[in-house]
Parts: sequence; structure tokens; C-alpha cells
Amino acid sequence: MADFNWQKGFIVDFALTGGLSSAAVSTKRKLSQMRGIFSDPDAFEKAVAAGDPVVYEFYELGAPENAGDVAFGTSVTYPGKVGGEYFMTKGHFHRILETAEVYYTLSGEGGMLVENPEGETDFFPMIPGNAVYVPKRFAHRSVNTGTIPLVSFFVFRGDAGHNYAAIETRGYRKLVVEGMDGKPKIIDNPRWGEE
Repeated sequence: MADFNWQKGFIVDFALTGGLSSAAVSTKRKLSQMRGIFSDPDAFEKAVAAGDPVVYEFYELGAPENAGDVAFGTSVTYPGKVGGEYFMTKGHFHRILETAEVYYTLSGEGGMLVENPEGETDFFPMIPGNAVYVPKRFAHRSVNTGTIPLVSFFVFRGDAGHNYAAIETRGYRKLVVEGMDGKPKIIDNPRWGEE
């Protein structure tokens, strides 16, 4: 990872166009690393066996986990489906639950699925030029419903951390699937809460 000067400032090259010494480095998530996230285990195993594609990657910069610092980066969710369910990020709460986050869509098409511990859910469209504000206390995941990579810029407080465990254990109450008309549809997750 490049050396970013969090005390004096820096410029980062997310587009990897060259010319900057501080280029971002991505972390990739292959489908096999998302076992239990998708609702159809048979379709999941077939998709892994057919090539184990990269589902998403993110560029984060190792921001100091201090109050007052700001963590930011870009997220790229690739197009594809497991069964009828669109490719998505794992999703997470923040360790500091009272943390909001903003995602600004750069390219692609999809949405942000959000859910709080009390069970309130929503799905916010993500299209280029739109920002999604994810409120405090909401888990969130990006879902690519289009045919090209869904690319977004994100920012949140540096000390918020990530809590993936709750999602990995219980899943989301809702799923985003391709409907009979070929358009995204939000449905109840028949496996929600299974352990």
C-alpha cells in the first residue's frame, strides 16, 4: 500500500491513471469468499465451480482509526448473478453503530440495500451523479443491477470500524433479485436468521 500522509494531506489516484506516487491498492472479494451470503447455495456452488469470479473490490487507504479522521475510498461491484440474485458486497454495520456513511455513484447502475437492527429496510437507487446517505445504525450493501461495474466513492468517520459478523450470521431480511420482467425486485429473504 502506498504511504499516505494523514497529518499533512495527500492526493490519491483511484483511477490508476499514473503520475501519482500515491496510487490506491484494492482488496478483491471472490465469490468463494462469500459463502453463505447468497440465498441459493446450489447456484452459489455452481458459480464458484464455473470460475470463481471477483464479485467486488474496494480501495481503502488505511485511514487512522481516530475520532476526527475520515476514511474514504472507492468500491467496485461487478455485474453478475447467483441464481436470480444480483452480485453485491457482503454488507456491514459499523462497530460504532451511530455512524453514517455516504456513497457517491461514479458509474454503473444498482442500489444500496440498508437495514437497521429493528428491521427497517430500504433500497436506494445508485446511478451516476447521485449520492446515497446511509443513516446511523443501518447495515448497508451495494448491489449491481446493471451490466457494467457499479463504482462508488464512500466516506465515513475513521474510527467507525466494520462489523461483518452480524450480517454473516443472520443475513439481510431482504434480497434484490431479477424479476420476471428483467427488472430488480426486492423480496423477503426466505433464509433470514438461519444460523
